[in-house]
Amino acid sequence: MSTGAFAADRSDLYATDYKWMQFNAMYSVDELPSAGESGHNYLEMEFGGRKGIVDLYGYVDVFNLGNESSGDKASGSGSSKMFMKFNPRFSLDAITGKDLSFGPVQEVYFSTLFNWGGGAIGEDVNATFWGIGADVNVPWLGKTGMNLYAHYDLNKKEWNGYQFSANWFKPFYFFENKSFLSFQGYVDWQFGGDEDMGNEFVPMSDNGGAAFFGLYWHSDKYALGYGLKGYKDVYLLKDGAGIVGLETTGWGHYFTATYKF
Repeated sequence: MSTGAFAADRSDLYATDYKWMQFNAMYSVDELPSAGESGHNYLEMEFGGRKGIVDLYGYVDVFNLGNESSGDKASGSGSSKMFMKFNPRFSLDAITGKDLSFGPVQEVYFSTLFNWGGGAIGEDVNATFWGIGADVNVPWLGKTGMNLYAHYDLNKKEWNGYQFSANWFKPFYFFENKSFLSFQGYVDWQFGGDEDMGNEFVPMSDNGGAAFFGLYWHSDKYALGYGLKGYKDVYLLKDGAGIVGLETTGWGHYFTATYKF
């Protein structure tokens, strides 16, 4: 989640520290990529905060909590039981002790991102991203995190293209009991990928990604929401191509009930 902009004075590295954690009970419909039947429940443990020079966001997903026999994460399907995203950014303003803000840019970061699957080591997702980031004041949305990364595939030990990411959290309607509605989401777009890294089973595209648009109700302890996610050759997997014929382009739906700690 985004927070309000903080002062450019970096003399006290810990003056703006904060942290948060929440558990999301979720159900997805038509999540991609998919080889056929799609739909599953999962528990998401989501966290974030700021400590000194480090701005952190991350989550751990645990799929098919009851080991049910239906859906794309069904027991015996070979799907991963878990997935983790870990996104630490290191403030260059705080490291240098200088105010690097300009125009709509509030703060500049050295940005990293790690995506780890819960399947067999060397076979499931093991992707890292390295680059530059910023908090940008966008009209109406407010503070929006933006990052431009180079992508390194840990399984293949090769660099493969770039990714632009943006995320936002915009409260836009407040109720008398202090609960509110928010528009929140993100965009992840990869480009400049190497199509030759694919094969006859799963061909690769040189660009692709996903965008998530969510409408949520928040109180101090709870949240309820719906998210619409659009995919286009997500993870650089070419839609419907190759022997496997994975579906990687389309729309997915996400339903969430949250408890905040």
